[in-house]
Amino acid sequence: MFLFVLSSCVQESGKKQEPVKSAKTYFADCPEFDKDLAYDLIQMQVDFGPRIPGTEAHRACSDSMIRYLEKYSDRVLVQNDKVETYNGKIFEAKNIIASFNPEAPKRILLCAHYDTRPFADQDPLNPTGTFSGANDGASGTGVLLSIAKSISEHPIELGIDIILFDVEDYGQPENVRKYKPDTYCLGSQSWAKNPHVKNYRAQFGILLDMVGAKNAVFPREGVSMQYAPTITTEIWDVANLLGYSKYFDYSVSKPITDDHLYINKIAGIPTIDIIHLDKHNQFRFGDFWHTHDDNMSIIDKATLTAVGQSVIQVVYNFDSTSSIKPRS
Repeated sequence: MFLFVLSSCVQESGKKQEPVKSAKTYFADCPEFDKDLAYDLIQMQVDFGPRIPGTEAHRACSDSMIRYLEKYSDRVLVQNDKVETYNGKIFEAKNIIASFNPEAPKRILLCAHYDTRPFADQDPLNPTGTFSGANDGASGTGVLLSIAKSISEHPIELGIDIILFDVEDYGQPENVRKYKPDTYCLGSQSWAKNPHVKNYRAQFGILLDMVGAKNAVFPREGVSMQYAPTITTEIWDVANLLGYSKYFDYSVSKPITDDHLYINKIAGIPTIDIIHLDKHNQFRFGDFWHTHDDNMSIIDKATLTAVGQSVIQVVYNFDSTSSIKPRS
């Protein structure tokens, strides 16, 4: 993913806004997020090595996650599609889709990407080497895999689809002169054009990206505020009411090109992005981004808990209420 500017952004980037508490916000009973399991699942992915498309580490890791999700969800589908990267390479993207209550008409979408960028192009010392991708890729996936087990053990009536997108991070590097649009998020672009279920609809979606670093801050991201401002703020309200105001900041960041952009634009599903951005540094990504510092040493269970518990609470709240409505 990378930063870009939208002239039609709803609010001025970086402007601090006070929360608008929903009159219908309440806490449904929900399971406690298993931070230890999430951490172990991140470690599991990292132990395979960088999950670069076309590598054995990528294949082995994706197969392991499919087996895991088959154990805890009602149905697992694998969506394969050939995609072409900015440099002309062809890969078969493998989107992994786990569904709970697949026949339920009322659904929400939870998603993350699991692939690793093929080079640490932001690293000043070794920009061509590979890196672990513990936070960028494995963290969001680890949180969702942990949530999948919680949902399995505490069933609800709501339909839930967890999608692990592939080939998100193979985008064009900044030092390549001739810019090509839409080179990131190839797996989600493919899914948005051809969902796993014909005429698929969800009430809303939540994307998790870089959600594991110590002292991470998640502002309300610009694309999220353009396409789904009410949903975004309600989720931030839930997180703050749970006591995670240190992490969920009401500032509004620049828009980010990430998987949710294409889910919004192509599939028309209002989808928000929980993503680590530094509000004290022009909303840039953390210093670890696309460097060799993105490894298990930066992963923090407190951050995983803030994100995972907030998402679980939103899911179980929505199982009992319609306070968050789809975009008309």
